[in-house]
Amino acid sequence: YFYKSGHNKSVVGLSGGIDSALTACLAAESLGKENVLCINMPSRFSSNHSKKDSKDLALYLGVSYKVLPIDDLLLMYEEIFKKEFKNLNRDITEENIQARIRGNILMAFANKLGYLVLTTSNKTELALGYCTLYGDMSGSLAAISDLHKNDVYDLAEWYNHVNGKSIIPDRTFTKLPSAELNENQTDPFDYNIVSPLVEEIIENQRTNEDLISIGYDKK
Repeated sequence: YFYKSGHNKSVVGLSGGIDSALTACLAAESLGKENVLCINMPSRFSSNHSKKDSKDLALYLGVSYKVLPIDDLLLMYEEIFKKEFKNLNRDITEENIQARIRGNILMAFANKLGYLVLTTSNKTELALGYCTLYGDMSGSLAAISDLHKNDVYDLAEWYNHVNGKSIIPDRTFTKLPSAELNENQTDPFDYNIVSPLVEEIIENQRTNEDLISIGYDKK
């Protein structure tokens, strides 16, 4: 894709989660570590372990790495909407603003420096709509968009195995998945159930009746 489009450098938003970690590894392997820029864009909701895991992965891969906090930008947005959204509770709106700020930053690097942005959503998230339009969906190539969530974990484990060391930090596999867009937020799915279920619906075109007949709980 990069060859056909006349590009050789990519930029990846590195969050500390499994999806962006695997995407960064694929980029480094495909394009060469010298052609990959990873950017961590923490907010007040970003955990310390996510920031550390992002930095450790970038160091292991040998890619360029930047940390660009977004809290000041987020505060400016919140100030603008304080009057407009008066008496309305905080909700997914404020969460999505964070993802869109990050998308804007990545696209600015792409425009200015001639990079292509790699998006990091997997097939399970995309199928369920658990992603942000104009946010983490922004970019030129969705490198892992045909991998379900369980596939992402499996490929990431294989990558560490063939390299003989934990290039992707061990904690990235064991911590609860989270978009970290709000306090103590975790993904609202059990991926061990949802990932194969979505795969059955998309790949095998199962109906509700089919799914129940092969053992899925009706509820």
